[in-house]
Amino acid sequence: MIISPNHGFGVAQRHTGSMLATLTWVVRAGACVLIGVLTFAISPASGAHLVVEIVAYGVSLAVMAGWLAADVRRWQSRPAVAMFGLAVMAAVAGIATNAPNGGALVGFAAVAAIAAGAETETLTGWLVTATGILAVEVGAIIFNASTGAAVGYPLILIATFIGGRNRRGYRIQAEQSTAMLVQLEQLRTEQRNVAVLDERNRIAREIHDVLAHSLGALGIQIQAVRAVLTDHGDVERAIGLLTQAQRMATDGLVETRRAVQALRGDATRLDEQITALAQTHRERHGTAIDFSIDGDPVDLTPEATVALIRTAQEALVNAAKHAPHQPVHMVLSYDDDALTLAITNPLQDSDDAVRPLLGGVNGGYGLTGMRERLLLIHGTLSAGFDDEQWTVRAQVPR
Repeated sequence: MIISPNHGFGVAQRHTGSMLATLTWVVRAGACVLIGVLTFAISPASGAHLVVEIVAYGVSLAVMAGWLAADVRRWQSRPAVAMFGLAVMAAVAGIATNAPNGGALVGFAAVAAIAAGAETETLTGWLVTATGILAVEVGAIIFNASTGAAVGYPLILIATFIGGRNRRGYRIQAEQSTAMLVQLEQLRTEQRNVAVLDERNRIAREIHDVLAHSLGALGIQIQAVRAVLTDHGDVERAIGLLTQAQRMATDGLVETRRAVQALRGDATRLDEQITALAQTHRERHGTAIDFSIDGDPVDLTPEATVALIRTAQEALVNAAKHAPHQPVHMVLSYDDDALTLAITNPLQDSDDAVRPLLGGVNGGYGLTGMRERLLLIHGTLSAGFDDEQWTVRAQVPR
């Protein structure tokens, strides 16, 4: 079973929300009990006034019960229930507030106002609050309340409504922050997945390049041995070719180890590796080759190091294939903002000028592949004639 990285976070968030909702309703239940005690247990009214207060209290409790049911069952009609119910509670409680000993009932109107501010849209909240204020003023006229009551109770409703709006604003901000955290975590997860895929592609590219180059050359050498034995029966020449094949296999193993070192990030410096490539090329092909460094060497990323090594390898393979026994000149230049590797050699005839563009051994390890590799690290590759010399130039940023 696949579990989302945000699964635990979502469960914790829902658990916290459930606890807060439960606590809110505990507080509301306590407020209902307190209002009842203050209204009916301490100096209760009598006669018609008591009936009004009982009706207001009962209606308010009924609204609170319906509100609780809507919350628990998550009814789709909850907004409508909230708007109508809160308006009714604010109205009946507002009227009864000005009855003798009914001041505590303003608590129901205040609960309606703060809930309207926190859980409904602005217009709905103002309508509920305005209903409560109007009811208070009507009650003040009916019960001939004092000016202080006629002014003070509406101010309480306005203050609680504003408090509810502030609470709503904090809640929305918290929800937006939570959503941003979830999106950030998703983005980090996607980035980790992309990094893993990039690393897999990098490993696959290294394995392909090293093995395709080494095994391809080795296959050609074995075919040559077979041809010498079957067509000419020249055992001595075949032994010489087998010796070269053995050397190629050894070199391929060395290249594989270098690739593994580069993948692990502990490869030797670029100038040292290119020096080793030049020496191997000189010994294998008997070709004059010189390598010079312009500037102070600096450490590069493993990706940049491997890309330039592969460029040097392919350029040397093309030089041996299309311009055998011709001198090769390599320059590694360390500039302030870039590093450039240039490999230059003459070609035997103009027809061979375009052949390196088709690729190296077995057609899968050519300049096109090197150009794609360099593009991955924002580098560039160019190949062409320069003063009647074939030049391959690779550049990577520092």
